[in-house]
Amino acid sequence: MLKLSDYDITPDRGFLAPYEMDEVTLPSDFNAILISGKHLSDLMLTGRVRHFLNALPEIDMAAHIDHLNDAQLRRLMVHYSFIVQAYVWGEKEAAQTLPRNLAVPYCILADKIGQFPLLPYSSYTLDNWAKLDPRGDVALNNIYVIQNFYDGLDENWFILVHVEIEAKAGAALAAIPGLLDALAAKDGAGVTTGLRTILAAWEKINPVFDRMPEGCDPYIYYHRVRPYIHGWKGNPALPDGLIYDGVAKYAGKPQPFRGQTGSQSSIVPTMDALLGIAHENDPLREYLDELHQYRPPRHRKFIEDVAKNSNLRDFVAASGSAELVGLYNDIVNHVQAFRTRHLEYAASYINKQARDSEGNPVDIGTGGTPFMKYLKKHRDESGQHLLPLPPEKSA
Repeated sequence: MLKLSDYDITPDRGFLAPYEMDEVTLPSDFNAILISGKHLSDLMLTGRVRHFLNALPEIDMAAHIDHLNDAQLRRLMVHYSFIVQAYVWGEKEAAQTLPRNLAVPYCILADKIGQFPLLPYSSYTLDNWAKLDPRGDVALNNIYVIQNFYDGLDENWFILVHVEIEAKAGAALAAIPGLLDALAAKDGAGVTTGLRTILAAWEKINPVFDRMPEGCDPYIYYHRVRPYIHGWKGNPALPDGLIYDGVAKYAGKPQPFRGQTGSQSSIVPTMDALLGIAHENDPLREYLDELHQYRPPRHRKFIEDVAKNSNLRDFVAASGSAELVGLYNDIVNHVQAFRTRHLEYAASYINKQARDSEGNPVDIGTGGTPFMKYLKKHRDESGQHLLPLPPEKSA
């Protein structure tokens, strides 16, 4: 059986950090980073955020890196990532070079964690929250953002909706190992139980996603949230990428990396892997394959292992069970509904807010992909995987 703990997954939090991130302490050498993170909105408001970030010390990350635990590494990655994004996008023109006082320690940190040196979804969402009441649920009425850019309602709500979605997915993820074992044992009852649990989780996920407009206005998102989470691949403001000053392995050459995007969440790819939902091999599929490398290493491994071990679609199709087919199709429909909602938000939060700006291109998502085509394509492909109900058995 697959063990959730091997993949950094918990039943109550899913892919979210298993730590109380607000309680994570760091050595005093990192105080300047923590203070800059705390006051990042104040620094950005001046219009010359780089002036202040240039003055930060170049911390000897190599001396610390092997003495920091996983929670500390992730907490640092959150703050450094926001600071780096603010440096690149926080003034009128995009920065072409990240100074070595940020670039050198940040790249060492990213390498240790196994991610690229820019803001990933894991640092934007998975590791960037805490509970108000430690005894309460991971829900919108009990969580807050640890690090942000401008500390506004819309920015925080945008992040926190994704946090609760990730938490709600925990029950579905926790059901997968047992479901895979049931498939291997040809245990129809076990498969049915697993699918019921996954369906129940999805019935809670989509209503949370529906709440996005309650606290995140499309205009504010487009103008005050989206500009700072872009990457530097496929972005006309940084056509060749970003130079990481002083990082030997990059030899002074610009590095193109994809920006954080909700498409880096591992929930839907895990469902695709389990359900056997395949996407056609085209440029957009190539983008998704590339995006997979931006996920935390253990989350990537979970998706890969689920895909390798799941024959769910074939099992259900051959079962002759109307109940199994119905459960399978209901889950596919929920995944399709999630993608449909994502498409609707892309239209209202981006296309309708379009303006001429190099740093905030209209037809390119924050990950550097033509998002509307991608979302439409994958929504439609999900629906094409519905299974026909078996014929009713004669009495």
